Amino acid sequence: MRLRGVEILHIAMPLVGAFRTSFGTEAVRETLLLRAVTDEAEGWGECGASEAPLYSGEYTLGAADVLRRHLIPALSGLPDLDGHRVAPALSRFKENRLAKAALETAILDADLRGRGESLSHALGAVRTSVPSGVSVGIADSIPELLDTVEGYLDDGYLRIKLKIEPGWDLEPVRAVRERFGDIMLQVDANAAYERADIDHLLALDAFALSLVEQPLPMDDLLGHAALARRLATPICLDESILSARAAATAIELGACRIVNIKAGRVGGYLESRRIHDVCAAHGVPVWCGGMLETGIGRAANVALAALPGFTLPGDTSASERYFDEDLTEPFRLVDGHLEVPTGPGIGVAPDPDRLARYTVAREWVPVS
Repeated sequence: MRLRGVEILHIAMPLVGAFRTSFGTEAVRETLLLRAVTDEAEGWGECGASEAPLYSGEYTLGAADVLRRHLIPALSGLPDLDGHRVAPALSRFKENRLAKAALETAILDADLRGRGESLSHALGAVRTSVPSGVSVGIADSIPELLDTVEGYLDDGYLRIKLKIEPGWDLEPVRAVRERFGDIMLQVDANAAYERADIDHLLALDAFALSLVEQPLPMDDLLGHAALARRLATPICLDESILSARAAATAIELGACRIVNIKAGRVGGYLESRRIHDVCAAHGVPVWCGGMLETGIGRAANVALAALPGFTLPGDTSASERYFDEDLTEPFRLVDGHLEVPTGPGIGVAPDPDRLARYTVAREWVPVS
């Protein structure tokens, strides 16, 4: 397969409601889609970067620039390109995992579409549907939070994740547990706490949580290990896990008992599978995190979440959780699950009219 070029599409998708975390608030999902055109098929990928570099050092316009100037040109002249050759070709460029993941996904999608194979089959999926959880942002008040959680439970979500930060943690978690009883409940701090907060975080043990996600800074594995020795609730790492090697190190240090895998954060779905395999070898369960994806990214996430080691409901929520109108046919929740796409590649493609409606800029980057 030979790459002819990649189209970079800058999209802006209004969210159903503003999503607030310790990183900030998003009311519009502004990110990139990539359309890779080869001599055999076209493929799609979605970049997890946001408008500002808050979750990581990457951001939408920066990701577009590094793709345009460096990453896409690095694939020129490769006559037998497939998804597995992308990461080695880009390895000399440091960081920029979100941009690399989007490009690898677009190439992988084109490769699989050309061969008539689904991404779920190529990754090793064992399920036809995956259990779905939902992530609940920081609310303006506890009554508002309770109403939001009640709505998601009525929708059928099998797990509730609450975003927490200093000043918004014990009381909202207590309120949700008291109101809704024995639901699957977890919290996500997005690295908002420091080692000095460990004694405070120990109070979370009172709420029978399934896990506490990324309480401390991403580079503080030793701090997480120290917290894990005192906290009965399992620690799950997110931002700290950038590769299979990082996952192995965190597990060996005792810094986590669960891992959240976000394909964009680790550089793509092939590295995600390697992390899955490392965790499975150590008996560490994994689940699939989300980054406010459109149907393009959600389709690939659902395929990943169908692998055997994904034993916990992930942030693979239905399209309507985020968008009144998705770019693809919407993903719908059925009995708490999302169906795994079975068509070639990621199994979905954007509707041309919707794509045009939400595209604010587009650029064709040819490859010789």
